[in-house]
Amino acid sequence: METLLLKPSEDNTAIRKAAELLRQGGIVAIPTETVYGLAANALDEGAVNRIFKAKGRPQDNPLIVHICEFDEIYPLVRKVPPAAKALAETFWPGPLTLVLPRSDKIPNNVSAGLDTVAVRMPSHPVAWAIIKESGLPLAAPSANISGFPSPTAAQHVQDDMTGRIDAIVDGGECEVGVESTVLSLTGEVPVLLRPGGVTLAQLESVLGRVEVNEAVLNPLKEGETAASPGMRHKHYAPKAEITVIKGSASQIAEYVAAHTGNDLAVLCFEGDEHLFTLPTVTFGRENDAFSQARGLFGALRRLDELGAKQVFACCPSQEGVGLAVCNRLFRAAEFRIIEIR
Repeated sequence: METLLLKPSEDNTAIRKAAELLRQGGIVAIPTETVYGLAANALDEGAVNRIFKAKGRPQDNPLIVHICEFDEIYPLVRKVPPAAKALAETFWPGPLTLVLPRSDKIPNNVSAGLDTVAVRMPSHPVAWAIIKESGLPLAAPSANISGFPSPTAAQHVQDDMTGRIDAIVDGGECEVGVESTVLSLTGEVPVLLRPGGVTLAQLESVLGRVEVNEAVLNPLKEGETAASPGMRHKHYAPKAEITVIKGSASQIAEYVAAHTGNDLAVLCFEGDEHLFTLPTVTFGRENDAFSQARGLFGALRRLDELGAKQVFACCPSQEGVGLAVCNRLFRAAEFRIIEIR
């Protein structure tokens, strides 16, 4: 399959071409403020199946449906509670996904057989324009090979998806850098299923009480169903085996110094490279979770470019957006975590 590379311009040619391909049942990678998404018509079961095939994605992993106006949510769900409206008024468009009871319009493969659907409204102007021009709700998981680091630049999508999809729309680097926050509104108490650019504290400022699913920082339990994308045991991972180390930079450096080898590397914060004798890749500043989020997935891809087989990763704080960074890093490491005391 030939994969077109489309670049937005003033005459909107790329937007129109992407929308045309989507209306024809095609698969198009689009930029969002979180990561690049692999988009298809969410109401076309066949088109959605092509997403799963292109990514090699397990069929039991639900997708997120993207809209560009709030009223577009009504045909997709059975009920829109007041909490959903309050959250949308505060955070939409933006990196927040709401899980609600799905309507009969949503194909089973979009929701992985669940009775719910995940919906969000992206803030990236290119994504918004493509949704608007297509006239479709778009199912769009991250535009990468399933299980590997998500793409935050068009080149990442080209590396993974060339020859697998119809087109890639190059909208520059993603501003947030990790996937959206996913919040379930299907029970009496809202439940955070996946942390992202909208923090727990921000959700609580609108809703009051919000529970945090145990799988945010832990593996899914045996036999437990993934209620949201990104809840699988291993996700976002490079080819290298990652071990996350909790401790100060100096403690981590001392621990790492006891290990030698040509295929070892360290994932650390900017400014700490000098502490390590092994090759380093950085993913933001230690006290800046936003820079960590923007840098994490690109850093994981650079580790593969280095040829690293084993990586020691410095552990971020779990405060604010740092919870999202830890969520992604812990899953990339398959929960290999060492705490230095």
